Order: sequence, then structure tokens, then C-alpha cells
Amino acid sequence: MFLGLDFGTTGARSCVLDAAGNIAHEQRIAYCDAAGQTPQDWREALHALLRGLPTHIAANLQRIAVDATSATVLLCDGELQPVSTALLYNDARAHTQAGQLKQLAPAEHTVCSATSGLAKFLWLTQHTDLSNAAHFMHQADWLSALLTGTGGTSDYHNALKSGYDVERLCWPAWVDSLPHSHLLPHVLAPGNLIAEISPAVAAHFKLNPACTIHAGTTDSIAAFIAAGVNQPGAAVTSLGTTLVLKLLSTTRVEAAQYGVYSHRYGDLWLAGGASNAGGGVLRQYFSDEQLVELSRHIDAATDSPLDYYPLPCPGERFPVSDPEFAPRLSPRPLDDAEFLHGMLQGLSRIEAAGYAKLAELGATPLSSVTTCGGGASNLVWQQMRARLLGVPIAQAQHAEAALGAALLAKQAGTRHAGIMCA
Repeated sequence: MFLGLDFGTTGARSCVLDAAGNIAHEQRIAYCDAAGQTPQDWREALHALLRGLPTHIAANLQRIAVDATSATVLLCDGELQPVSTALLYNDARAHTQAGQLKQLAPAEHTVCSATSGLAKFLWLTQHTDLSNAAHFMHQADWLSALLTGTGGTSDYHNALKSGYDVERLCWPAWVDSLPHSHLLPHVLAPGNLIAEISPAVAAHFKLNPACTIHAGTTDSIAAFIAAGVNQPGAAVTSLGTTLVLKLLSTTRVEAAQYGVYSHRYGDLWLAGGASNAGGGVLRQYFSDEQLVELSRHIDAATDSPLDYYPLPCPGERFPVSDPEFAPRLSPRPLDDAEFLHGMLQGLSRIEAAGYAKLAELGATPLSSVTTCGGGASNLVWQQMRARLLGVPIAQAQHAEAALGAALLAKQAGTRHAGIMCA
């Protein structure tokens, strides 16, 4: 049995695969306050998911891998207790530190953004009492460490936005020269062995004591793995709380001023970016039932006259990177269907602009899009997107990041065309 644990923007999920690759168990835990989530919320969700495993599955678990939101970070002590606030994926308070990094990092580096892991590292080390600090950890690192009892290990998907060199597979000298760089983690390839599960954790949750914990990944890459895409030019758009674009490319592209970066993915590169726009802004105005009903009154073949840029609050990451970027959601028509039409069109245009930007920067041109996330089931939105993108769009058969993490655990220690393992 192979367990994938996904910690996303609104909650946590588990997925267990058996030896044949069939889903044997799934569970979801929602955060009470997604916007104000804390490490304690993550720990409680982790424990709830482990308690929710059926007895026979828990006793036969072989491997576990964790994915979590990219650039969500914290400082903790040697006992894995947080000694700082946790800065979430979309936290942009480190704009001063991003400016400092522009003086040190190579031009157009992904860390030169207020939401990058390394900018947050600087902010945390400049605003925290470090007397007990032992580790700077990404969300997935910390959760994996709770399972092993030992901190200080990450994976190169999560570490990318913290400045890790994914081509040379090392922390570059300019990062090592930063104050407190000794707090940065040792980095493994996603899927590589971290350690056996902590005996105390195994006993408490009645898990197989021989179960091993493996380096994880980010939530968006886990969703990409689950989608099963593996050809250059093929992309996955995640229509979740945020809008995440991932495009398989034969060339690596990096452009911090547009929020563009590339992950190492076997012999290819996974180029992309994440907008703060997405389903989160839709939920500020409409319930799920309203979205379904109002969508029936929208003609996807007709352009809306509304020029919207739907954001839940000021600040954008991609295809523009600007912490002060203002939402554009006015004027609002009296007809809610017209309002939704304008919002869906605005989101579709952001997606199209994102893929166009990747191609402009040298990535393999877009040839197809597989869609995952809650918005993937909206057929009107899908038709609107296909018209603006000009390529075939399909809904992912499997789209859960927890499944991708489970696949990562299952393939750990092997080389597989679509999954990043050592």
C-alpha cells in the first residue's frame, strides 16, 4: 500500500494505492479557516488522515509521500516546533527582501519575487528570534518531518523557489553566503528515501513500522503527475482556488518579472506559473449551485464586453508579478449571469496570456491542455477556454494531487517517464 498526502490551499487529502495501482482509500479534511491556516491546523489534519486509514491499510503501508503548497514556509526548532509564523504561498510581505535578492541572484531568477521561498526566508530570519531555530522548512518538509521525527530535508520541487539550483543539484554559492543559510534543508530528488517512519508515530496510528517516508513535491506538480501528461507541448491547468499552469517543455524558461519558473522533470522541464486568480474569487460571489445555474445562461461562443481581471484581493504572481496589482471587477451588471460571464472570460484570458508568455520566453509551444481542479467540470468555462487557447482541452481522468503523491510514493526508487523519482 502506498499513501499520498496532499496539503492544498483549502484542506488536506489522503489517497492510498494498492500494488496494482488501484485506489484503495481516500479521505478529505477541510481547514476551518483556509485563509488563516496554521501549522497546528496542518498537524491536526495530518493526524486525522492517519487515524482515518482502515486498519488493514495502515498495517500494510509501505511508503508515504507528501505534497503541499509551494513557497509556504516556516522556521522550527530541533523538536520540530514552529518558532515563527508560517508564511503562506500567496503571502507577499517580503517585498523588501525580494529587492535585496535582486542584488544577489542571477537576473530574472524566480526568487526575485515577494512570494518566493527565499524572500520569505530572509523575512523570517530578519523578524524572528532565532535562538532556538534549527530548520527553515517548506510545508511538505515539515509534515514529512513529523512522520520521521527528524527535520532538515526537502525536495528540489519545493526548494526551487528557495533558490536551489535544479540543474547543478546544489545550493548556489550566493544562497550559501546569506546570513543563517545553515538553516536551509538538505535537498533530495522527489521520491527519494528520507527515512523510516518514526516508531512513535507508527505505534500511535498503528502503521506498519517498516513504512518509509519519501521526499515529496508541491501540490501543483502532484496534480500534474496524477494527470498522466508526458509529451512536450502538453500542459495541465489546475482550476482550483488559484489558477496554476504547467507546460512540459524541452527547454527551461525563467523570468521572475512574469512569475515564470521551470521545475526539473526527468529529461524535460515543467515550465509554468501560478496566478492568484481562480476559483477562490468565484466563491467570493457565487455558491457552487449558483455557478452551475448561471453558467447555463452563458453563450461560451460570445465575448463578454466586460474587461475583468478577477483577483480575490490585490496582488498577482503570474502572468504579471506585482504585489500591488489591483483586481478589476467593475462595472458589475445587474444580471448575475453577465457578471459571471465576464469573470470566466477574465480567468480564461489570464490562462491564455500565461501560456502565450511561456511560449514567448522560449518554452515548447502549447499543443493541448488537460484540466484538473474544481473548475474543470464547468463545460461553459471549458468551451470558452478552448476558444481562446486554440488547442484541444480535456478534463483529467485523475486530477487529485493526493493521487499524484501516492504515485510518487509507489514509484519511489524507480525511473518512470511521468513521475519524478531518483
